[in-house]
Amino acid sequence: MAKTKSILNQKSTDFLYEYLNNASPTGFESSGQKIWLNYLKPYIDEYFVDTYGTVVGVINPKAQYKVVIEAHADEISWFVHYITKDGFIYLRRNGGSDHQIAPSKRVNIHTEKGIVKAVFGWPAIHVRDAAKEETPSLKNIFLDLGCKSDKEVEALGVHVGCVITYEDELMELNDRYYVGRALDNRIGGFMIAEVARMLKENKDKLPFGLYIVNAVQEEVGLNGATMIARKINPNVAIVTDVCHDTQTPMMSKIVSGDLSCGGGPVLSYAPAVQNNLLKLIIDAAKKNKITFQRQAASRATGTDTDAFAYATDGIASALISLPLRYMHTTVESVHKQDVEEVIKLIYHSIKSIKNNQDFRYIK
Repeated sequence: MAKTKSILNQKSTDFLYEYLNNASPTGFESSGQKIWLNYLKPYIDEYFVDTYGTVVGVINPKAQYKVVIEAHADEISWFVHYITKDGFIYLRRNGGSDHQIAPSKRVNIHTEKGIVKAVFGWPAIHVRDAAKEETPSLKNIFLDLGCKSDKEVEALGVHVGCVITYEDELMELNDRYYVGRALDNRIGGFMIAEVARMLKENKDKLPFGLYIVNAVQEEVGLNGATMIARKINPNVAIVTDVCHDTQTPMMSKIVSGDLSCGGGPVLSYAPAVQNNLLKLIIDAAKKNKITFQRQAASRATGTDTDAFAYATDGIASALISLPLRYMHTTVESVHKQDVEEVIKLIYHSIKSIKNNQDFRYIK
């Protein structure tokens, strides 16, 4: 992919870092949603927030025909599950948190009193028996807060149910990749916000209502998308999420396809993806010289696309994915130019949609 002039400005970049460095664990997304909405407000006509925290910015709210562009706002995390008498903490997952990467990680425990620092402890290599040593699992990973007792832990404001996120901030790698935790999928929230900015700054007039949706609770069952799809009941939904780059060691192209960071947006083929909407997106990519990749998703995409497609009487839905390395780790990595190409593809796709367009496959 040839490098082109960036469509991002300094305000965009500042927003990206503020938004990605903020914690937004599943079920506790409010602080991240406030950052996102504050950035989006100049580019929309109105907004609303649902019961569980999904935020929707709207352009042309009075239009009957409705188009959604959507990403999910939550990140994987942990819950405090059990506090031992000597002050150590065992955990439960909140989303698809990876137990194998936990040892030696630094974390933030979110309490009503504020952030409490802790670390995932692990026995030193000197004292482990290589022939019998345990691998990390939910039964043996634990947090150390530097406390001597459960009473001392509780005095810090930590209790069962407190949510825990990794302490890792966004960085750039070789001026080519964004690297950090929670790019899955707040980078999607960033991209759809940038689409709204481009529409405003280019003075584009859309013939339909555009609903920019940052949904909660994707990591635990597509819950936010399911709720908001029913509330909006749109005619069209274009969802963006991440997918696996398969070019690194230990990845199988036979299992996960041949997808590459730097290769452009990924378009999915799946029952939930409406064929005529997918064709519109492909045509928009070709017309605007946006290189794209393809993947087959079989029964389900595993993204909010599935929730939108089947939420009501059938919403014409499609998925534009961003290739990502090392999903659900603290070093999730995406190619900077892919980010911009996804933004451009969503932008040109929605501009290709006609008012009251009928996407039914058989007419």
